[in-house]
Amino acid sequence: MNKNHAAQSLLQHKCNLISYFVVLPWQIIALFTCAATIGVSHPDIVVETNTLSSVPPPDITYTLSIPPSSISSGLLSALQLEAIIYACQQHEVILQNGQRAGFLIGDGAGVGKGRTVAGIILESFLKGRKRALWFSVSNDLKYDAERDLRDIDAPNIPVFALNKIKYGDMATSEGVLFATYSALIGESQAGGQHRTRLKQILDWCKPNFDGVIVFDECHKAKNATSTKMGKAVLDLQNKLPRARVVYASATGASEPKNMIYMSRLGIWGQGTPFKTFDDFLHAIEKRGVGAMEIVAMDMKVSGMYIARQLSFSGVSFRIEEITLDKDFKLVYNKAARLTLGMASRKSLWGQFWSSHQRFFKYLCIAAKVRRLVELAHTEMQHGKCIVIGLQSTGEARTREVLDENDGRLDRFVSAAEGVFQSLVQKHFPTQKPKREKSAASKRKRKPRGRATKFPKHRVEVGGVIKISDDSDSDSDEIDSDSDSSPESLQDSDDVIFLNHINGPADSAEVILCVFSAKLEELKQGLLGKIAELGKELPLNTLDELIDRFGGPEKVSEMTGRKGRVVRRPDGSVRYETRAEQGLTIDHVNKERFMNGEKLIAIISEAASSGISLQADKRVQNRRRRVHMTLELPWSADRAIQQFGRTHRSNQVTAPEYIFLISELAGERRFASIVAKRLESLVKSYSSLCFSDVKYTLNTCTAHNKYGTKALDKITKAILRQIDNKVLPPKSYPGGDIIFFKGNVILANCLSFVPYIPDCTITKFLNRILGMEVHHQNSLFQYFTDNFDYLINKDKKEGKYDMGILDLAPGNDEIHEETQEKFLTPGNPQEGQVILYKISVDRGMPWEEACSKAEKLTGEFEGFYLSNKLRGNQPCVLLAEQGRGRNLILFKPNIGKQAHPENLDNLLLRYYKVTPDEAKDFWESQFVFSFTNCTHANW
Repeated sequence: MNKNHAAQSLLQHKCNLISYFVVLPWQIIALFTCAATIGVSHPDIVVETNTLSSVPPPDITYTLSIPPSSISSGLLSALQLEAIIYACQQHEVILQNGQRAGFLIGDGAGVGKGRTVAGIILESFLKGRKRALWFSVSNDLKYDAERDLRDIDAPNIPVFALNKIKYGDMATSEGVLFATYSALIGESQAGGQHRTRLKQILDWCKPNFDGVIVFDECHKAKNATSTKMGKAVLDLQNKLPRARVVYASATGASEPKNMIYMSRLGIWGQGTPFKTFDDFLHAIEKRGVGAMEIVAMDMKVSGMYIARQLSFSGVSFRIEEITLDKDFKLVYNKAARLTLGMASRKSLWGQFWSSHQRFFKYLCIAAKVRRLVELAHTEMQHGKCIVIGLQSTGEARTREVLDENDGRLDRFVSAAEGVFQSLVQKHFPTQKPKREKSAASKRKRKPRGRATKFPKHRVEVGGVIKISDDSDSDSDEIDSDSDSSPESLQDSDDVIFLNHINGPADSAEVILCVFSAKLEELKQGLLGKIAELGKELPLNTLDELIDRFGGPEKVSEMTGRKGRVVRRPDGSVRYETRAEQGLTIDHVNKERFMNGEKLIAIISEAASSGISLQADKRVQNRRRRVHMTLELPWSADRAIQQFGRTHRSNQVTAPEYIFLISELAGERRFASIVAKRLESLVKSYSSLCFSDVKYTLNTCTAHNKYGTKALDKITKAILRQIDNKVLPPKSYPGGDIIFFKGNVILANCLSFVPYIPDCTITKFLNRILGMEVHHQNSLFQYFTDNFDYLINKDKKEGKYDMGILDLAPGNDEIHEETQEKFLTPGNPQEGQVILYKISVDRGMPWEEACSKAEKLTGEFEGFYLSNKLRGNQPCVLLAEQGRGRNLILFKPNIGKQAHPENLDNLLLRYYKVTPDEAKDFWESQFVFSFTNCTHANW
């Protein structure tokens, strides 16, 4: 259809729908233009997403009290001053529920949110409000808060760490009280009195507190309804209604469901279009991909939100694909077969899958250690320094082994081995646990005339033995992954371990252990197999990395763990504490890396939030950072936070990112897609920003409706419930028949990914890791083929939600028909929304097509008609030679087609004709498309 009227509903004000469409600028992003007319320019290039750049912020009415000397000297850039002004201006607003309005700083990692927050606190102090609260994710960030205040010439504002103050003691009267989110739920029973940190904070603030509350890295409170921490954040805001709340996070509003703690924005609640947060969430989620961008635009127009990003200019991305060697594949396949020989009581199914996931995660990471060390040494020889990102440390297993050996340790520990050892030792059913019956259950009697039933033993699919006793329905009250267990396992069933470890299920000898002595023997035998496999399993990744790089003297570790296993000069191994007397070890290691004492830094997600590791102009170590990711987080938000540690303001050189990707199915395919798209974006657009990275990650993930549909299709196809149009991988030995019938993939699907309504993508991706390498790669390939098929199908049918897009990326003509203006009700900033009703003409008239055809001389260039009729006439197109055997197509209804077409595919459906033969059909379809929608199915 070449004439589209674009209008999209956004917000529901009572019973009326207000709709608008925003015409976007043509570029991918826009250089950010600061609304503030004071201050020195920011030291780095800052950009803004195309959607936000298309709407203006409200007029500035607030007058700053920050001294002119701090402004003129550049201690605060114009960009940071703008955020301070808009935050203070929004704090003058009182919402209709009586609470003071809050402000969201969504600036990307490294833009300078710390100084901006410090500036807001300084402004509040100068207005006479001498108390402020600053919440963040780590106590070590107190030093950064002090630095930020010092950098803006406010060293007289003291910062007190809440964790250094005793419960009930509030000796401080003025200053900034710095605390972590976890401190909000701290409790003490000392002296027989129940005291909480939250009450201590409220007592310090006193009634009618109107100072600043900063929720830095506020994405940590996103689960506000399901965690104590999130509920405490909401509770604090409700009990201090006049506080000036500032939310600060690069990923705070990435998804609407994560905004629940932002109650001070005034988007939902009393006097707003949405009575509750759930109403707001439902309205946004049902409107598709672009709805959240529209919300962000509305927030900016209303003066409650600002979000700028650092440019990716100078940043480079590289993919390092790691092939698994034969020895590692052998170990991996042994481990996969071992896990296939294990099952558990239904009530302990969650324990099994938790261990299963961690075990194979450790194996995946370990596969990349050797290559990472080689790359790191090469980069350091070229004058660079290394930052390595890890998600976990494996410390829990090390401490278990330490406890088992009375505090002595003379070897490196395998975290992978420890996972399954712990599972078997703690949860193997050597005897059937008894559950005390309640008084109510004791009073229950069996129905008269009902015969006593004896235990029944039966073998199910895959060799799982079930022992069912109707007279006893014991179940442990342990959190379990109940939706992960096969539907055939009922609450009254006990499932024990099976001895089919050394061969396929159909040939395995199944041993039913009735007596506890036999169960104990089986348990010890399984532990022996784990110990035997443990000789080949990799060591704890973090300890191995530090050892390969030369020990703790060469590596700055910022992971939060208490101790580590190290190698002595004489070659012996011991466990040592990381603590240094009177020092915060992770903070010290950061300083040692930044001043050049150590050139390798290893960071974990837990300990690195908010820290700065860029090649800062103010530090001694200005070498280019090479940021290596052993494990690319599945969450886009986490990836953004990870990238932001080494790409920040005031840096000498931009970092280089290296993604290490193994050939294991899920990781290799999705991580490589992400990395390649990032790489192409950086090459194409020097002004790429982190928001584009976040969008890239989100669009590459399978955690959406297409992933769910694809999983449903492959499960039903393997179970022979449907005929699937997508064929299995051609490379699978034995072809389609073996793939679908009597093969290991089918057995694994039944055991690991049972077809149940809530079998999620996350479970699928985690559990196929427990299959042998070639099996999981084939199954995942089948999944991705179905995933791509569903997306392409929707695109062809015009059902694919592309979010907010440029309307005329090519030669399309846009004509404005009407324009209406709407003001946001009750907003003192008079946020303005403009509804443009437009028509888009993207077709190609016959005269233009004929003129282009006259210049085409190639053998396969020219007009074509389809073999099949559409309605009562064939489809017509014009083909121009592209690269290789690809042709660029032009159609009367859409003009130039977005994607080229392969010549062989074209000749299967179309045949070449002369211009005279094509003319009538072209003109007919061009006119028809003005008022009708025509989609040719390829």
